[in-house]
Amino acid sequence: MLDITGGWLLPLIYFAGTLIALRRSRGLWRVARTTAAIALGETVILTAGSVISSWSNGTAVDKTGFTAALLVALLGWVIINYSSRYLAGEPNQPRFVRAMLFTLGAVSVLVLSQNLLVIAIAWSSTSIGLHFLLTHYDQRKTAQIVAHKKFLASRMAEVCLVAALVLVYQATSSLTLDGLRTAIEQAAELPPQLHWAAALFALAAILKSAQLPLHGWLIQVMEAPTPVSALLHAGVVNMGGFVLIRLAELLSMAPAAQAMLVIVGGFTAVLAGLVSMTRISIKVRLAWSTCAQMGFMLMEIGLGLYELALLHLVAHSLYKAHAFLSAGDTVRQASENDFLRGHGGIRAPGWYLAALLGSAALVAVSAALWQALLPTLSLPPIALAIVALGLAPLLWLEQGPGAGPVLRGCAQVLGLTQLYLLWHLLFSGLAPTATAASAPLVAVALLCFCTLYATQIWLRCHPRGRLARTLYPWAYCGFYLDETFTRLTFKLWPARLSPAQAQTLVHRNTLNTGDTP
Repeated sequence: MLDITGGWLLPLIYFAGTLIALRRSRGLWRVARTTAAIALGETVILTAGSVISSWSNGTAVDKTGFTAALLVALLGWVIINYSSRYLAGEPNQPRFVRAMLFTLGAVSVLVLSQNLLVIAIAWSSTSIGLHFLLTHYDQRKTAQIVAHKKFLASRMAEVCLVAALVLVYQATSSLTLDGLRTAIEQAAELPPQLHWAAALFALAAILKSAQLPLHGWLIQVMEAPTPVSALLHAGVVNMGGFVLIRLAELLSMAPAAQAMLVIVGGFTAVLAGLVSMTRISIKVRLAWSTCAQMGFMLMEIGLGLYELALLHLVAHSLYKAHAFLSAGDTVRQASENDFLRGHGGIRAPGWYLAALLGSAALVAVSAALWQALLPTLSLPPIALAIVALGLAPLLWLEQGPGAGPVLRGCAQVLGLTQLYLLWHLLFSGLAPTATAASAPLVAVALLCFCTLYATQIWLRCHPRGRLARTLYPWAYCGFYLDETFTRLTFKLWPARLSPAQAQTLVHRNTLNTGDTP
């Protein structure tokens, strides 16, 4: 459970702010800003005190939880201050403030709790609070439809969580993380109940993280205010990965759950990455990017790269919050960094292969030097391969021929590699110890990233070729994966719209399809 002197204080601050907001009708933004500022200050002080206590007395500290709590408090403070200006003059502001504070409180309970039942309840509460935020413009039928789809996906995930909790309790007679770890350490092999529980936890994270083909709600939530998009993409959709990092010891001994995460995450990362390249709306493009990044993070967890997954979670949260809250600058940067537009002439495919090999060589040399200086530093080869693939575009050298662009590209790859290795060293002390993944899962992960890299290169070299003409319509339509899920779920549990909303929705569909009523 949470420490009453520290861990409980952050969610109590948010819930106290929620209660005050419920009892007042004026000055709610002052309440929200004050609550967010106190929560951030308390978390900074508590985190600093915990670090000092750990260094001086060797006291055990929940480093993973405090890292996530500091992230939540920072994002909450930024988003609430932004929202107070963004929503000025809009209706339903009291409802927004109350739902935002409640959601932040639920998320803070989730990241700090050591009890699986409390984590499950907080996760469900986060979804309920987010539902009110997504339907802030309650007169918009699209917002109601999307919130309904998310509601169904979240309820399916919670059924998986309940079943997993029952299995964990049957196998360990405990629902605490410490009790689960103790049972795993004492067992010669993982009991069947825990194998099934691990698979159910993985499935719940997949459902909550908007993985294909259950991703539609995440892509279509643009009807909500921009601060809600920032909170969703930066601090809520990531929680599936965080819960799985908490369960690292269990997942490391459950091959079926690991395979599920690698396959589904890899499939999502590749397809969502291709779809995001076709989007014009910057918010929709960012949404598809989140879908792909969540797949990437789940793949990292399936491969046992827990420190990389935690680093990914923090970096993605900060980036997406900034991207949504500064969408104008994001449009400009997206245009400047559009890899499908040649700035200095498209080169032959062999050039991009050479860039990949050069990036891999620079990353390998850097890793070897770091390991020579720090022999205890663990650098899994698959993590280095992912870094090399990610940095290779810096060596595409479309600025023009000559030694200058080559040296500049190499310097950028080397500099970013050192930065990654530094962050890897830091987060290796904050996350559970990485475990070695099986060779087939490593091969699947490499195949996914190499496929995405090769497809991107081919489309650059042949932008009007047969592959581009065939792939573009499918990618632009999201490979039609959301339609089947939508039809099935709405047939089983249709959304309830008012007559006016339903009539407007029919009218919009008629305009979009060109059909006559």
